[in-house]
Amino acid sequence: MFNKDRWNEILEALNANKFRTLLTAFGVFWGISILVLLLALTNGLQKGVVSSFGNFAANSSFIYVRGTTMPYKGLPKNRRFNLDLGDVEAIKEQIPEIKYVSPQNRLGGYMGANNVTRGSQTGAFQVEAHVPDYIKQNPMDILQGRFISQSDLNEKRKVCVIGSGVVKTLYDKNEETIGSYIKINGVNFMVIGTFKYSNSRGDIQEEVNTIIAPFTTFGQVFNFGENVGWMGITAVDEISISDLKPRILNILKTRHIVNPIDDATFGYHDLSEEYERVNGLFSILTFVGYFVGALILMSGIIGISNIMLIVVKERTKEIGIRRALGATPWVVKAQILQESLILTIISGMVGISFAAGVIWLMNYMLDLNGPVDNFSNPSVSMTVVFTALIILVVSGILAGLIPANSATKMKPVDALRLE
Repeated sequence: MFNKDRWNEILEALNANKFRTLLTAFGVFWGISILVLLLALTNGLQKGVVSSFGNFAANSSFIYVRGTTMPYKGLPKNRRFNLDLGDVEAIKEQIPEIKYVSPQNRLGGYMGANNVTRGSQTGAFQVEAHVPDYIKQNPMDILQGRFISQSDLNEKRKVCVIGSGVVKTLYDKNEETIGSYIKINGVNFMVIGTFKYSNSRGDIQEEVNTIIAPFTTFGQVFNFGENVGWMGITAVDEISISDLKPRILNILKTRHIVNPIDDATFGYHDLSEEYERVNGLFSILTFVGYFVGALILMSGIIGISNIMLIVVKERTKEIGIRRALGATPWVVKAQILQESLILTIISGMVGISFAAGVIWLMNYMLDLNGPVDNFSNPSVSMTVVFTALIILVVSGILAGLIPANSATKMKPVDALRLE
């Protein structure tokens, strides 16, 4: 079927009117380029938005106390209380589907800056209290030393892990950090490690200007006791943390004598719900990308179909001679379909190559000029490329189907009579 003579005929047909062929091919080229670029841009936007979640486990939530909004058992509304380590243990014991529960505190409140000194060097940094499980929920790169351990908590050691921004401020270049001491609000802590968050960027200072101390040590030194500012809770992968929310809140309500229907007492920031909403939004955007790209591609396919109809009309006498010499309708149809398919695939492959070049250029500019908020690494997977190829093959067949059927309907005698 794909013999040398057939290929020569196809090339001659396409070269017969080069300008017309190029204009026709441009429609498919542009359509497939737009399709791939739209999907790449959607993917880049999705990666950028998802990165705003940080590397914190997506199947997680944060719980904190707002204050009661209803009286209960003789206790007034607007009552304030603190979460504590007993709450952490109760959640772990009563809900086996929970993977990690990490109590957390911060000195000075949200984004609070605390005076930290080392010799003559001084800086203001965020000081946080965590447990070893925190690094499993919010992965970080340990640059030197280690993260806090369970023995640090048990023995209430005055140790800390410091962010790379703290190192730059308090230490000279190439100066040893591990084993050195820093003073936080007048209390000495030994540095056991340095870190940066895995998703940190140079312009996100709060991620690197952070000092992490063992939760128990923090509570003792800064008079927090066993109070918990908030807790990060991560469920096992098979179960959504959103499904466990009622059970978690019931435990906390029971322990702190809160009205069972007073859900507003606790703030509940569910990363899982937000993550699902974001993924749902980008699923819609991906569909829109396919839909818009397909419409643009369809206009190119219609152009190829129209041109092939003109080609069939121009070659009416040739088709008549072929039929008179014994060519079957399928042979004539195959000739037209092959020409349409080859034109579609060639122009489509050039379009994919062009889109790949534009994607590479975008990534190069991002690497050169630094990260952009809510946009990162636009790209398409091989699945998209294979899908585009399938679309091209199907489109090429569809574009040639009507002209091919038109060619086979002509009677040889009528075709030979046509001048």
